[in-house]
Amino acid sequence: MQLQLTQALERARIAIAWERSWPYLGRLLSVVGLFLVASWVGLWLALPSIARAIGLALFALAALAALFPLIKFRWPSREDGLARLDRGSGIRHRPATALTDTLSTQDPMARALWLVQRERTLSSLNKIRAGLPSPRLAIHDPWALRALVVVLLFATWIAAGGERGTRIMAAFNWNGVLAPANVRVDAWVTPPLYTGKPPIILSAANKDAADAAVLPVPAGSTLIVRSSGGALDVVLTGGVSEVAPAAEAPKGTSEKHFAIAADGTAHVRAPSGQPLWKFTATADRAPTISLAKDPERQARGSLQMSYKLEDDYGVTEAHAQFAARASDAKGAKPRPLFDAPSFSLVLPNARTRNGVGQTVKDLSEDPYAGAEVTLTLTAKDEAGNEGKSEPFNTRLPERLFTKPLPRALIEQRRILALDANQNGQVALALDALMIAPEAFTPEAGQYLGLRSVSSQLDRARTDAALREVVASLWSLAVTIEDGDITDVDKALKAAQDALKQALERGASDEEIKKLTENLRAALDNFLKQLAEKMKQNPQQLARPLDKNTKVMRQQDLNNMIERMERLSRSGDKDAAKQLLEQMQQMLENLQMAQPGQQGDGEMEQALNELGDMIRKQQQLRDKTFKQGQESRRDRSRNGKPEQGMGDLQQDQQGLRDRLKKLQDQLAKQGMGQGQKGQKGQKGEKGQGGQGEQGQQGDPGDGDGDGDGLGDADSAMGDAGGRLGEGNADGAVDSQGKALDALRKGAQSLAQAMQQGEGEGQSDGPGNNPGRQQSGGRESDPLGRPLHGRELGDDLTVKIPGEIDVQRVRRILEELRRRLGDTTRPQLELDYIERLLKDY
Repeated sequence: MQLQLTQALERARIAIAWERSWPYLGRLLSVVGLFLVASWVGLWLALPSIARAIGLALFALAALAALFPLIKFRWPSREDGLARLDRGSGIRHRPATALTDTLSTQDPMARALWLVQRERTLSSLNKIRAGLPSPRLAIHDPWALRALVVVLLFATWIAAGGERGTRIMAAFNWNGVLAPANVRVDAWVTPPLYTGKPPIILSAANKDAADAAVLPVPAGSTLIVRSSGGALDVVLTGGVSEVAPAAEAPKGTSEKHFAIAADGTAHVRAPSGQPLWKFTATADRAPTISLAKDPERQARGSLQMSYKLEDDYGVTEAHAQFAARASDAKGAKPRPLFDAPSFSLVLPNARTRNGVGQTVKDLSEDPYAGAEVTLTLTAKDEAGNEGKSEPFNTRLPERLFTKPLPRALIEQRRILALDANQNGQVALALDALMIAPEAFTPEAGQYLGLRSVSSQLDRARTDAALREVVASLWSLAVTIEDGDITDVDKALKAAQDALKQALERGASDEEIKKLTENLRAALDNFLKQLAEKMKQNPQQLARPLDKNTKVMRQQDLNNMIERMERLSRSGDKDAAKQLLEQMQQMLENLQMAQPGQQGDGEMEQALNELGDMIRKQQQLRDKTFKQGQESRRDRSRNGKPEQGMGDLQQDQQGLRDRLKKLQDQLAKQGMGQGQKGQKGQKGEKGQGGQGEQGQQGDPGDGDGDGDGLGDADSAMGDAGGRLGEGNADGAVDSQGKALDALRKGAQSLAQAMQQGEGEGQSDGPGNNPGRQQSGGRESDPLGRPLHGRELGDDLTVKIPGEIDVQRVRRILEELRRRLGDTTRPQLELDYIERLLKDY
């Protein structure tokens, strides 16, 4: 019981202390609350430094005045606590105080009465309570101003937002009052590095202009504010936000960094007197990329792409992405074994703002070679923005195989690579190729290779195993096709590929030097072998050289190798790689001009193109027939007239344009089939004849032999017109005539290739070894046109010097720069565009 009394006594003393001190503490808290209200409402930001100091001093005096009465505060005594317990118990005769009384007499009667009274008092201790404190604030604050302070605190706390701490600290910023030393504020905007723009200096000197003007800056710029001699207080709005600085500020200064992601403002409130800067953020546009012209197939089967690039700050990387074109046929979704090819594109400059780039990529060995694909070009800038070109449907170039068996194997390889679900059809095709081996594959090695690949396909159960079958089909086709290639040719190609790969990955000068020496040695062996072959064909050497023949010496090729090495050492790897590709083209043209080598590469390519066109024309004819049936059925049901077939007409016109392009290529290469000849007139070369002299045209129709392509062009035009009229039956008839004419033209071209009639194959005068014809003009063995040189002219190869190349590059860059200047006259822009296009 004594413990219970002691605890109640302590609570009573604490309650008394709280009642005595709380009115004064309430006044102090009210002063502090008013200070916070003034701070969060932005009073200190609007006042000058001297007014801030005075205001803070007044609040300090008010706080001291509120605390001054606490000087007389005394902690409650034991008697005060007992008295509060007596009042709180509600029992008369001071029970709590009575327990502390003592008996001074020894009278037994008095002692007995005292003990009885004490027992009664102890029994009533459970009713003793200290009670809750009652400071009676209403007496000290009859107007309830404390509630008003609480409401203002809540409202200003919400209004201040994230600036609460900054606005409170502004009250203690007394620059110019306590520290009258010079205070300097420097501010500048740093655009992103990739923009190449200089920093924008901001100064308080042009305060009026800065407050009114809006500064355009690139999005992602950084605002840096540095103060020496005082603390910084910057108020931000909009898309301007504070970021951590990348490095520490110089000693004795205060520095803050802010990212400008969108339009916004920045106002330096402390030190005072700084302007309000308004920024408008210019977003970085995504780059644009598009094909400058249709992709072209090169003589070696490489794909050449020319593309236009444009960006406000510069393109840093570009890629070409291919995707297999979706088939119209219904059925299971194709399951390709390989990803479609994708590779990086060469940029005209490290950061191309406006220019035309060109990339040559050898995809002839890719499983997708020869397939119908959709090409999409992508370009990226340093900010990560990406732009894409419009999808372009094309056919990937493939290596030309002249022998029938390798061509069949490559076709099955492509079918299997693009759809693993076709493995059964491919196995059936391989079995068909092994029928009657004594007639079709008389060489035992080729038959055994077919049997091995067929067995490998039968055992394949996974995609990985099927990919190995695809690789085996390629190896077998190349082995059969290139069985007669010598080790010297292989060594030369290997040396060229090794040097090209080293240039692409930026190898060291020592490695480049070693690889160029290997290339020089392989080239010497190749030229020696070429000389031996020429000696073994004296009938070719006996032919007189034409006066326009251009001579190539071994020293010319050596000079090209030395120049490649110099360009590589100087850091111009791209120019060295282009020079290597030029030399490879020259050597391949030289090989094509050798006696005994295949000279029908262009004819073979044209024949493949014709075969694809025949297939497309047949598909278009089938679609026309089917749509004609549907139109007649609808007409019979609904009585509606036949509608035009715009889509089919557009496809037919596209096929006709493709045929015209092929005719132009054949004409330029001197092996084209002509258009309509003159009635009864002898067809000249390229107009119905083969070789130097044509055959007599048939009277009545005026067509020379093999004039199928001209008839096909006329039939396609007639079919397109009938499709536009909605005459499906007439269009089908014209498309059938076009099919017959295409087959006739392909047959004539195949016969010319087999008989050796065509470019560089006739025995007429002037078709000497080491010389070709290109586009109806004489050309040297390297495929370059001759321009009527006279005897006595310098017939050696003139390789441009490095200074000439640099001069040409500077001229091209200047032309491209002027083309991008839209303020120039349109006549000048058109002329510059024609110059670049011709280049």
